[in-house]
Amino acid sequence: MALFYLLFFISTFLLTVIIIILVRKFALKLNIIDIPGASRKIHEKKIPLLGGLAIFFSFFIILYFVRDKLLAGNLEIHHWLGFFIGACFLMIGGFLDDKYNLKPKQQIIWPIMAIISVIIGGIGIEKITNPFGGLLYLDQYMIPILKWGGQMHNFILVADTFTIIWLMGMMYTTKLLDGIDGLVTGLTAIGGIIIFLFTMTTKYYQPDIGLAALILTACCSGFLIFNWHPAKIFLGEGGSLLLGYILGVLAIISGGKIAIALLVMGIPSLDLVWTIIRRLIAGQNPFKYADKLHLHFRFLDLGIGQKKTALIFYFLAIIFGLSGLFLQSSGKMFSLIVLFGIMLFLVVSFTYLNKKKV
Repeated sequence: MALFYLLFFISTFLLTVIIIILVRKFALKLNIIDIPGASRKIHEKKIPLLGGLAIFFSFFIILYFVRDKLLAGNLEIHHWLGFFIGACFLMIGGFLDDKYNLKPKQQIIWPIMAIISVIIGGIGIEKITNPFGGLLYLDQYMIPILKWGGQMHNFILVADTFTIIWLMGMMYTTKLLDGIDGLVTGLTAIGGIIIFLFTMTTKYYQPDIGLAALILTACCSGFLIFNWHPAKIFLGEGGSLLLGYILGVLAIISGGKIAIALLVMGIPSLDLVWTIIRRLIAGQNPFKYADKLHLHFRFLDLGIGQKKTALIFYFLAIIFGLSGLFLQSSGKMFSLIVLFGIMLFLVVSFTYLNKKKV
């Protein structure tokens, strides 16, 4: 069994490398490049975009070849189809944004369409673990919206609203995090391997989800060769959203294991929340523009450098992600509180340093 997973990892890794080389040439030919000099761009040379296309193609090509194994569990074809269609929307929107630099209100259309596809496909958060014991069921208050395939599809008010918030949060976490070479790609690879290990345990055994998570890790690992500092290609708008989208969906279909993904992406997710809060306090649109006040940029201001900054985020993701494999619900809640404490300390420290400079 270990050899089976190793072969798929290597195959996916090599396929990703080959597709990246082709996508990079394609982006250069169409002149879809990221030009340095803008507010939050720290690279010094022109870098091709559209890197997310390589991850998209390699991920779903391999998923297609192992479709029999993906359908051996509780998921059906319509779940995976909704997942795939949602990813297609992100790629279309990402290509248009990388090429034509869409306005924020045009950018957000594509993540919304992706989430709608997932929900129509039947993927949703129906229950979550109560940290004080038992389960909290969210599949209440259904609203009929669409009859498809001889079956009525409903909008499950609490569950689907929770799903929308979760996936939008994950996508915008990876989108805003994509400011340092290799940061998003590496964290997503870590998230994928943590979910793989989690779904391989006897208690939560889900080989179909584990295989998909391992494939995601292999794709990100292959891409990281070209995305590690100094990067030779960027994820682009579609790619930065795609990684959060895939990780978010995998967390849902692995049985609503939201805490696992949060432990891996905890600091970046809290940075997103803090970004929204500070912009609202300043009377600014939290989604309208980019700045260099994100946590990873603050580390760069201290002179740490891109590689070391990425490694700091990797370290935190690995430590807290692995802790989720061994902790019960109350333990995971404690870990999340510790993460919140770390983020609060960093926010206070950087705020103090910023005022001291002034």
